Amino acid sequence: MPLKNLTAREWEALCDGCGKCCLNKLEDEDTGEVEFTRVACRLLDDETCRCGQYDIRKTLVPECVVLTPETLADVAYFMPTTCAYRLLHEGKPLYDWHPLISGTAESVHDAGVSVRGWTVPEFEVPEEEWEDHVIEEPRG
Repeated sequence: MPLKNLTAREWEALCDGCGKCCLNKLEDEDTGEVEFTRVACRLLDDETCRCGQYDIRKTLVPECVVLTPETLADVAYFMPTTCAYRLLHEGKPLYDWHPLISGTAESVHDAGVSVRGWTVPEFEVPEEEWEDHVIEEPRG
């Protein structure tokens, strides 16, 4: 089924709850390469790996990207490589640890691909120091 045909509930269920999309990223203007940092959006709950204010996130963080089937093509390149939205957009299958496959929300954490317990809130790190917090993206 094409992503644009999903109901709102089905669309939301695709999120694996890893929290990686809430990490601040650095993009090289010349190459377009995106690097992840361990500096997390101020709304990310480091334990649940979910947005603490999901319903009003765009109001509180105007630069937050609201992912939709219409915006996905433009932003997929800076989504995590393990992200279900990106994988399906690229015609790839979901990982076995994805909650829709495993049947449990904890599988993403058990697989070690979530940000649980190792982020730094953005209000603790000045933006000019984000380069000091570049990480390798946890992969599936």
